[in-house]
Amino acid sequence: MCSPEEAALLQQEEVFSATLARISNLVLQPLLTAEPSDPRGRECLRLLQQLHRCAQQLWEVTERSLRSLRERLRHPEAIGLESLLLLHEADHVLQVHMEYIESYTSCVVMQAFQKAAKQRRDYWRGQRKALRQLLWGVNPKGSMGTALVQALRQPLTHHVQKYALLLRSLGDTVGECHPARELVVHTAALFGDLQSFMKQALDQAEATQALWHTLSSRLRDALCTPARRLLQDSQDVPVTVTPLRAERALLFDDVLVLLQGHSAHTFDLKLVWVDREQDGCAFHLLTPEEEFFFGSKSPQDLVVWRYMVTQAVCQALRGKKDFPVLGAGLASCETPTCRSVAYTFLAEGRLCQATYEGEWCRGRPHGKGTLKWPDGQNHVGSFCQGLEHGFGVCLVPQASEDTFDCYKCHWREGSMCGYGVCEYGADEVYKGYFQAGLRHGFGVLESTPQAPHPCKYTGHWERGQRSGYGIQEDGDRGERYIGMWQADQRHGPGLLVTQAGACYQGTFQADKMAGPGILLSEDDSLYEGNFTRDLTLLGKGKVTFPNGYTLEGSFDSVARRGLYTQGVLDMAAPPPDPSSTCKRQLGLGAFPVESRWQGVCGPFRDFVRAGCPGDLQEALLGFHVQSLRELRESQEYLCCERTLLDDGVGRMEDILEEVARHREPEALQQCLRKALSSSLHPLGKLLRTLMLTFQATYAGFGANKHLQGLAQEEVKQHAQELWAAYRGLLQVALQRKGEAPAEEEDAETRKLQVHGLVLPLMLPSFYAELFTLYLLLHEREDSLYSQGIANLSLFPDTRLLELLDVQQHLWPLKDLMLTTNQRHSLVSATECLQKIVTTVDPREKLEALERTYEEIEATVSQVLGQEHKLPMDDLLPLLIYVVVRARIQHLGAEIHLTRDMMDPSHTGGRYDFLLTALESCYQHIQRDGRHASTAHLPGLQGGAVARPPLDQA
Repeated sequence: MCSPEEAALLQQEEVFSATLARISNLVLQPLLTAEPSDPRGRECLRLLQQLHRCAQQLWEVTERSLRSLRERLRHPEAIGLESLLLLHEADHVLQVHMEYIESYTSCVVMQAFQKAAKQRRDYWRGQRKALRQLLWGVNPKGSMGTALVQALRQPLTHHVQKYALLLRSLGDTVGECHPARELVVHTAALFGDLQSFMKQALDQAEATQALWHTLSSRLRDALCTPARRLLQDSQDVPVTVTPLRAERALLFDDVLVLLQGHSAHTFDLKLVWVDREQDGCAFHLLTPEEEFFFGSKSPQDLVVWRYMVTQAVCQALRGKKDFPVLGAGLASCETPTCRSVAYTFLAEGRLCQATYEGEWCRGRPHGKGTLKWPDGQNHVGSFCQGLEHGFGVCLVPQASEDTFDCYKCHWREGSMCGYGVCEYGADEVYKGYFQAGLRHGFGVLESTPQAPHPCKYTGHWERGQRSGYGIQEDGDRGERYIGMWQADQRHGPGLLVTQAGACYQGTFQADKMAGPGILLSEDDSLYEGNFTRDLTLLGKGKVTFPNGYTLEGSFDSVARRGLYTQGVLDMAAPPPDPSSTCKRQLGLGAFPVESRWQGVCGPFRDFVRAGCPGDLQEALLGFHVQSLRELRESQEYLCCERTLLDDGVGRMEDILEEVARHREPEALQQCLRKALSSSLHPLGKLLRTLMLTFQATYAGFGANKHLQGLAQEEVKQHAQELWAAYRGLLQVALQRKGEAPAEEEDAETRKLQVHGLVLPLMLPSFYAELFTLYLLLHEREDSLYSQGIANLSLFPDTRLLELLDVQQHLWPLKDLMLTTNQRHSLVSATECLQKIVTTVDPREKLEALERTYEEIEATVSQVLGQEHKLPMDDLLPLLIYVVVRARIQHLGAEIHLTRDMMDPSHTGGRYDFLLTALESCYQHIQRDGRHASTAHLPGLQGGAVARPPLDQA
C-alpha cells in the first residue's frame, strides 16, 4: 500500500511541474526576446538564457520524478518505494535544483529582471494581472522587475519547503527495517539542507545587488561579476585595515577588496593566508605582495571577520560553494598553509608581470612551481620562501636571435649555486659549479660543433672568470694551453702545445707569453731564450739541434723575411742527452700536482663535511644530463632529463651502510670496485670528473711526449684523492652508526693502500691516454726494438739459442735433431710473458713476468733432470729468447709504465729485479738485434751483471 505522504508528494510535484511550465511560457520566454546593444545588456541576456535552460532541466527532472510516483501509486505491490527517482537519484535532483538557484541568483545580482522589464515596459504592464494570479502577496503598485523576481523565486521556495516537510513525514512513517529507510532519510536531509543553501544564496544575492548601488560606476564595473557574492561588509561589521588605511573592506566569495577613495585593492582569496597568531585586537593577513592587519575595538566583530575570511578562503580553495552553508563540514578552522595556485605579480621588481603557477606557503612560492615572464623567460623547479631554491631549469631568451639560454642548475636563495649545466643558445655549453649566479669552482665551457670558433676550457673559475689552473683548447689555432689563469686571461706559468707537436713553456702575462721560456719543436730541436708576446723568438737564446749542434746568439724576425740570428754555431758539441731534448718533461714543478684540481675534489670534501646529506648530493657532486639539443621556444626544454636517484636520501643511507660494512681487505676491494664503476655513487662521480680533466689535458693533440711526467704524477694524485674520499665516507658512515671513528693512517699505510688497492681499480679509466704518452715518449727505442725483434724472429730455435750464447746444456732440447716429441719447449713461458699486454694492472703485469721466469726455470730443471736456480748470466739469454718469441709490441712503454705505477713496496725486491732483467733484454734487442741478420750477436755473458738466483734476490 502507498502512504498518504506519497500521494501528497505526487500532488506537490504535479502543482510544481505545472507552475514551472507557466513560468517558462509567461516569464522566461518573453524575457529572451530582447535584443540589447550594450555589453551589460548582452551579459544579462546570457544569464537569462542560462536560467531558462536550468528551468527546463528542473521541469524535466520533476516530470521524471512525477512519472515514477504515478507508477508507484498504480502498482504499489510491484514497485517498491526505493524505485522512486526522487529517492534513488536524490543527489542528481538536488544538483539540478542548486544549478537553478545559482542561475537565478546571478540574474538577481546583475538586475537582469529589472533591465528586461524596462526594455519591454508596455508588454509587462499588460501581464501584471497574469502574474498576480501566479503569485500571492504581489504589490499591485510595485515595479515589474520586483514582480518578475518574485515570479521565479516564490514557487521554488514553496516547493522546496513542502518537499522537505513531506519527506520528513515520509521518513517517520517508514519502519526502521524498511529497505528504503536510508534513502528516505538521506533525501529528507538533502532537501532540508537545500532550504538552508537556498536561503543563504538568496540573502547573499540580495546583499550583493544592494552593494552595487552604494559604489561608484567605476568600482561597480571593476568588481561586478555574475558569480561574485558579498559575504561581509565593514559598514555592517566595522573593521580597520593597516597599514593600507582602507576606507572600506568587502569580503566576497572569491576576493577580498579594500577600497581607498576611487581605487580598489583586490586580493584573490586563494592567495590569502590568515596568520594563526593573533593578539586579541587584530589578526594578520598575508598575500603574495602585501601583508596587513585587520583590527577592531569590538572583539566580537574581529571574531566574525576572522571566521568569515577563513571560511571564504577555504571555500575558494575547494573550488565550490560550501553546502549547505558557508563553513559547513570544515574539519579545520584554519586556512591551509600550503596550496597550489597561479598568480601574476604586479609590483615593481624582478618578478614584475611574471606569473607563478605551483605550490605556495604563507604567501610565498614554496615547493614545485613554474615562473613565466612575458618576454619568454621561464623557470621550472623548486622554490623556498619566494626564491628559486633547489634544482631548477631556467629558459632565458636571447635579445638578438630567436634562441634561448637554458640553465639546468641548483639554486640557493634565488641564485645559481652548486652544480649546473647551462646551454647558451646553440653556441656554448657550460657544465660545472656556480656561486651567487656566477661560474665559480670547477667547470667546463665548450663550444658546440656548429659554433664558428670551436673552443673548450676545462678548469677553475672565480666569480664568473677563468682563474687558477685550467686547460683551454683552441680549435681554430690548433693549440692547447695548460696552466694558470687570472681574470679570464692566461697569467702565470703555462704550457702551450700545438697540433703540430711543438711545446712552449714559460710565463704568461695578460694572455700573452713574454720573457724567457722553452720551445721544443716536433723534430726535438730545443730553444731556450726570450719570446715576444706572439711566441716569436726575440733576443738572446740558444738552439740545440737533434744532432747535437748548438746555435747561441741573438734572434730577431722581420715581417715576410723570416728569422734572423747573429751568433755562434757549434758543430763540435757532443750529441745531447736524450733526457734534455727528446725526453725532456715540461711542467714538472710549475703546477703542484696536489693543487691542480682542487675545484673537483673540494665539493666532495664539502659534501663529506656536511655529513653526506642525500638532498645535497646533486648540488655538490653533479648530475648527468643528455647531450645538447637546439633550444626552441617549447615547454619540453623546461624538463631536465637528468639521471635521478629514486630516493637520494635513502640511497645515500644505503651507500654509507655498505661502506661501513665492507672494511676487510677483500670485501673492501669489491666495495671500491662497485663504487668506482657506478655513475650514481659519490666515488664514481668523482672518478668520472677526474677522467674528464685528464682527457681534456692529455687526449687529442694534447697527447705530447713532453707531458708524460705531468700525466703520471696526476694519475697517482687522483688515486690518493679517491682514497681520501673513501676515508671521508667511512668516517661519516661510522659516525651515523654511533661507532668510534676509524684510526688515523700513517703515511706508509696510506701509500700501500693507494698503490695496492685504489690505483689498480682506477687505472683503467686513465690507461688509454696515459699509455699513449708512454708510447710517444719511447717511440724511438720501441722502433729499434721492433726492428731487432723482426730480425731475430727469422732465426730457427737452435740458431737463435746459439746466437744468444745460451749454454748448450741448458737448451730445452734432448739432442740436436729437434724432433717434436723430444723437444722441451719454452712456449709456456712465452705465453705467460704475452699476458702483460692483456691487463692494465701493474701488479698483474709483474705477476705475469714472475710466472714467465718460473716457467723458464721449470723448463731448464726438466732439461737438466734436477732443480736448478738460474743466475743472471744464464737467465738473461733465455729471457731474450722468450721475449723474441713473444713479439710484444711497445715493450719499452709497457716496462716504463709498469715501473712508474707499481707499488713502491716492490722497489728493490723480486718484482723490481725481474723488471730490471726484462728491461736489460729490451736494451740488448734494440742495440744488437738490428744486426743479427748479417752478423753473429756478441756474447752476452760478459756484459751482464752477475746476480744470485731469484729466490735469493
